Amino acid sequence: MHITFKIKILVTFFLTAVSFSAYSQSNVFRVTLDAGHGAHDFGAVYNGHVEKNIALAVVLKVGKILEATPKVDVIYTRKTDVFIDLVERANIANRADANIFVSIHCNANRNTAGFGTETYVMGLSKVASNMEAAKKENSVITLEKDYKQKYEGFDPNSPETMIGMTLMQEEYLDNSISLASKVEDAFGALGKKIRGGGVKQAPFMVLHKAYMPRVLIEMGFISNFEEGNILDSEEGQNEIATAIASAIISYKNEYYGNGEPETFDTKPSQKIIEKPIRDTVALVKPKLNFNAAEQKTAAQGTDNSPALFKVQLSASINKLELQPRNFKGLKNISMAYENSVYKYMYGETADYEEAKKQLQEAKQKGYNYAFLIAFKNGKKISIQEAIKN
Repeated sequence: MHITFKIKILVTFFLTAVSFSAYSQSNVFRVTLDAGHGAHDFGAVYNGHVEKNIALAVVLKVGKILEATPKVDVIYTRKTDVFIDLVERANIANRADANIFVSIHCNANRNTAGFGTETYVMGLSKVASNMEAAKKENSVITLEKDYKQKYEGFDPNSPETMIGMTLMQEEYLDNSISLASKVEDAFGALGKKIRGGGVKQAPFMVLHKAYMPRVLIEMGFISNFEEGNILDSEEGQNEIATAIASAIISYKNEYYGNGEPETFDTKPSQKIIEKPIRDTVALVKPKLNFNAAEQKTAAQGTDNSPALFKVQLSASINKLELQPRNFKGLKNISMAYENSVYKYMYGETADYEEAKKQLQEAKQKGYNYAFLIAFKNGKKISIQEAIKN
């Protein structure tokens, strides 16, 4: 990897870390909405349905809902029919210090029987269909000028070439999965099919360049006659936009709220159930491996046991010794293993106010992207649910 490229990565990573501190100061949640394709890049076109138009229409509807929500700022990569480079879409979010990045698309397949939604997080996948989806979306870069130089040799037909560029962004995986799961649950409440049964992982260039929790949503297949008609209808777009907006608000309330959920009357609003990444043929349920003391506590726990708060510091593919030297001097570190990722947590308390103090302590140590999580009887629950206990 070139030194200049490493410097770019580190600078952008630093700026993103600062954005989490900025949230606590301004108390405004920034969402970047990305409508896929645009101008001469039509995306998929079937039966008179044009992906670029549908994506933009839904993004504007999602944005309208979010703009009416207190303490939410919306940034758009495009609000009109224009062409935006993939790297520029991500940079718009980076420059805005956005808290999340949501890229919205339509799916298509020569087999017109295919239907249903898919929600992706950034990552390398072993599943052929996931890689094909990434190839399709990444092929847009060939419409850009000097794309070979701009993307430093990345081959859109070989997403595996992105492998050396993903390690800096492991910190965002857990939050991205949470956001994607909320989107899927909101779609499920509409009765939509969730293809593959869980959150998927694939190397999308537009996600790779955004340094924050980010997801790519395939709202359905415009190649399917029935689903295409729904996607291109005002009613269908309103339902989809409402589902996506509700998922974003739910994510904000869980990770950035103050314990008092924002009012959001538009439905569906569902209890979120965690889902694993769909990265193998068999769907594997998420498994948390806690240390022996935590397992004993979970086994002895009852429904009357208090909820416990922890500060999640990071998520990584690397297993570290739970020593203060590996965590900027912080003690009382625990670890969980889920979806092939090690999650490192600091502290443990049943007092929400004390948990917030521990979160601030972690941020003062340099973990600007840390956030609170909660458990009851060894099982992860939402922060809002924990506060009510």
